[in-house]
Amino acid sequence: MIVVAGEALVDLLIRPDGSVSAELGGGPFNVARTIGRLGLDVAFLGCLSLDRFGTRLADQLRADGVRGDLILRTEAPTTLAAAELDEVGAASYRFYIDGTSAPAVAELPEILMPVEAVHVGTLGLVLEPIATTVEAYVSALADDVLVMVDPNCRPAVITDHATYVARIHSLLERAHIVKVSTDDAEYLAPRTTPLQLARQMVDNGVRAVLVTAGGEQTVVVNAAGDRAVPIPHIVVADTIGAGDSFGGGFLTAWLSADRSISDLDDIDLLAAAAAAANTVAASTCTRIGADPPWRADLGEWPRP
Repeated sequence: MIVVAGEALVDLLIRPDGSVSAELGGGPFNVARTIGRLGLDVAFLGCLSLDRFGTRLADQLRADGVRGDLILRTEAPTTLAAAELDEVGAASYRFYIDGTSAPAVAELPEILMPVEAVHVGTLGLVLEPIATTVEAYVSALADDVLVMVDPNCRPAVITDHATYVARIHSLLERAHIVKVSTDDAEYLAPRTTPLQLARQMVDNGVRAVLVTAGGEQTVVVNAAGDRAVPIPHIVVADTIGAGDSFGGGFLTAWLSADRSISDLDDIDLLAAAAAAANTVAASTCTRIGADPPWRADLGEWPRP
């Protein structure tokens, strides 16, 4: 069982021609859907509204094979993100948060199933009270539970940079895998390069760091060194959900191959899993909105 904790929301996609459509989204929501579509047992831990958008979010998770045991429901309206797309499909975000559903996880639902891995990130590490709840949940996990952190920083939402960075550092003390984009690295440590930041994380105890750079190569870093992993050549529809599907793809490739926490020290295995994740993210980029691939869409999907 994989638990993905964080927010689910609705993206209002605003295209260059001015057209607008409502798409289901949220980083952890996308990660959970990716894992479910790729065939592993996964549960989403977050709060959904009882409004029509919230019902759509719950229905989509169910349709993608994501368990709803850990979902809380609220009368508060669904959280919204306005995603403005540029001419090449890249998105910039504005969020509508106050009094909405995504932050409203003040305490954990009772977790009865055994957990093999936990993924946390994005607004679930920023908004209150969910951020404090997620941090406490991760800190209380057993040592043999694999923890993956994707900061997926959203500066437009972060009102206290120092507090946010302190929370990330607290989570990294428990993390085995960190996915960090070059944009994340610039926000978290503006005076270091992404690879320098990744090496600092490894020196401080993280077993593996996955550095993503959009359409450029992914670089995996562990105690053995670093290695570049190429990105498949595709025609991009948009990049919404690409990083999320990368994270879900990596965890799925890693766990479905029965890899352990100690295996993260093997850079060959790490690079192979990143290549599999790149394939998943590339497939997502060929589709409009956050629409991760199903396992059957990937053909001979590489495994580590």
